[in-house]
Amino acid sequence: MIRAVAVAAFASLFSILCAAPSGASANETITVVTSFPEELTTRYEREFERGHPQIHVQFVWKQSRDALAELAKPEQGGADVYWAPAPANFARLRDRGAFRKITVDRAALPGRLGQQQLSDPAGLYEAYDVAGYGVVANPSALAAAGLSAPRRWRDLASPEYARQLAMPIASKVGFSPALYDILLQSEGWDAGWRLLSEMAGEATLLDSGFAPTASVREGKAALALTIDFFAEIAKANGAAVEMIHPQRTAFLPAHVAMTAASKHVAGAQAFIDFLLSTDGQRLMMERDSRRHPARPDAYQSAPQGFADPFTLPASTILDYDSEVGRWRTPLIALLFDLAIVEGHAESAELWRKIHDAEKKFADNAKAMAALGEAKRLAGFIPVSESDARATAFLERFPRRDAIDPQQIAQWREEIGAARRQAVDLVKGLEPAP
Repeated sequence: MIRAVAVAAFASLFSILCAAPSGASANETITVVTSFPEELTTRYEREFERGHPQIHVQFVWKQSRDALAELAKPEQGGADVYWAPAPANFARLRDRGAFRKITVDRAALPGRLGQQQLSDPAGLYEAYDVAGYGVVANPSALAAAGLSAPRRWRDLASPEYARQLAMPIASKVGFSPALYDILLQSEGWDAGWRLLSEMAGEATLLDSGFAPTASVREGKAALALTIDFFAEIAKANGAAVEMIHPQRTAFLPAHVAMTAASKHVAGAQAFIDFLLSTDGQRLMMERDSRRHPARPDAYQSAPQGFADPFTLPASTILDYDSEVGRWRTPLIALLFDLAIVEGHAESAELWRKIHDAEKKFADNAKAMAALGEAKRLAGFIPVSESDARATAFLERFPRRDAIDPQQIAQWREEIGAARRQAVDLVKGLEPAP
């Protein structure tokens, strides 16, 4: 009897050890720092532990700034894996030596989208998904307004589109500085800010992440700027909306990495392997997530009509400079507040007058030249493109609360002075009383 019990116990232990990945301890816990929503992390936890019953996953939820602080602690706060949509964090932590190299099947995971680098070339972190930025549209509302779907960013600057548009406020909505930086890199810094000013002049500004998509879903706007999974989730749940990826947009990655201090290397690698496997990548496309995999073969089971960024026309994909982009977020959020949010009603009136004057003076070359200058002044930003690409300059603006108030006041005055000049130019075209 004793012998039979011992044999059974040995067999049970042997089966557990055989199920464990090479080097992994039985019944270990790995700690994953993440900002992904609970409905997604719970799904991954359940599916991973089903295939790896000897490994338990413990999630520690941290937003971007808190995650950076957590992973800077001694022993990196006990974290084994960092998994989040925070490209700037991954680059900064890499530069601090916070990660150890992970094993990736590069044949299945290209680590690139077109010319854009998605993953760390040295293998210290890998792209988990790619989020697309663009326009969510209500086709019926567009048709009722006599408008076709916009295909370029600059289409949205025409008053017919801008009056139907909702836009997120960069300092309030986490994804929106990256969205606006994509437009700025696509169109050029100065031209891009003029375009944003013209779009926003007659648009509705919103202060929460899902609000732009909700405004289209509810019929309050025909178009909104958004990140694609909000639109895809709404569509999957019956909303009559479509996601449009304009020419020269970008898909920006979320990443996964193993911490340098991990004490559960085999277990952490097993979890990362699952996230990046075909089955793991398919999970993110389910109805309540609708994210885009970084693994091309996962799209073989994508929902109907779900965009595959790896097969989109080359004209759709911008060669986005993520090294510049990762420094710009606080600066873009501040400039958007100063140039677009503050005095929005007055800016809207200015842009309406400019657009009305363009129709009135379409055949008057001198007047049109004056209106061109008025548009430049209406979209003026007191930061040059060379500064906006210089790391030494951008490092001066790590956070809004760290920016010199006198600098903010100076920029506010320069923007205000440019707007007043624009108003005077438009008024100068009006006949004398």
